[in-house]
Amino acid sequence: MDTAVVILNWNGQHWLERFLPGVIALSKADARVIVADNASTDGSVAWVRANAPMAEVIEMPTNEGFAGGYNIALAQVEAKYFVLLNSDVEVTPGWVRTLRDHLEAHPDMAACQPKMLSHANRTWFEHAGAAGGYLDRNGYPFCRGRIFEITEEDRGQYNDVRDVFWATGACLMIRSEAFRAAGGFDASLFAHMEEIDLCWCLRRMGWRIGYTSAVTVYHVGGGALSYNNPRKTFLNFRNSLAVLTKHLSSRWIYARIFHRIVLDIFASLKFLAEGHAPHARQVFRAHWNFARWFPRLMRERKRLRKFETSPDLTGMYHRSIAYDRYILGWRSFAQLDRTAFDQPVRRSK
Repeated sequence: MDTAVVILNWNGQHWLERFLPGVIALSKADARVIVADNASTDGSVAWVRANAPMAEVIEMPTNEGFAGGYNIALAQVEAKYFVLLNSDVEVTPGWVRTLRDHLEAHPDMAACQPKMLSHANRTWFEHAGAAGGYLDRNGYPFCRGRIFEITEEDRGQYNDVRDVFWATGACLMIRSEAFRAAGGFDASLFAHMEEIDLCWCLRRMGWRIGYTSAVTVYHVGGGALSYNNPRKTFLNFRNSLAVLTKHLSSRWIYARIFHRIVLDIFASLKFLAEGHAPHARQVFRAHWNFARWFPRLMRERKRLRKFETSPDLTGMYHRSIAYDRYILGWRSFAQLDRTAFDQPVRRSK
């Protein structure tokens, strides 16, 4: 088989018990299924070997996070296509074949994602990925179907095929050649925003990133790290600043970073007003860590310029999504200013 479904697991035996049998049943005709274990201590590996022998197992000695864990695991897998799949995702019939057919039909596309709906509310989009990801001028991510904490009901409004700025790592099919050419994930990010960083790297190399509604999966969300966990806030704010610094055009870099830090301060004040002081503290901790990283990130900017071809920023939103959401009160993707998006550029890979 030319496709490998790789599930990165860390102390997620309860998710594997719930979802792995379905993944195997609905993937075995089209792909190998591999569980890459990030040094779990909950018996996950023993459970897989005893109850899901069709799944291959890769064991890692330490927990290297989402980014480092996948880098180590995928270095041991030979396949034309990798499918990165969270352990808390329910898949549907034909999902692997349909995603693979989409990439086969678009040879200049590095990666694609399916429609991502909530497992708990199955007619609503899920926070992580929804119907394809975008980025505003300050580095804040959002999706068709999700703007900050607001998700939309799926009424068929995103039943289409299109290029997006980034695709979710919760269910991502990617060409192995593209993953390796980009150097894999930035392991220093550990978790969160790493797929946005990777997709931005691929865009700068001339690849496209896609979304197709021909496949739907259902995501629980927060399987490894709860949405209410302050560490998630820390990782998201720190890594978002890091990704912005690595990739944003030199013309705007310092002004955008300053603007972003100011916006983050308002975000921390919002956390305080809502009674979430631990999250507010994590925003400031994220900024401190970012300041320590800044010299290294600037060196990384120079390195990335060396393999840049003709960057395609389709899906970059040249407005502030925070302003649109919290000042103008826009709650859905349809309300956004369509003229503020970079338009698709078609090229041959």
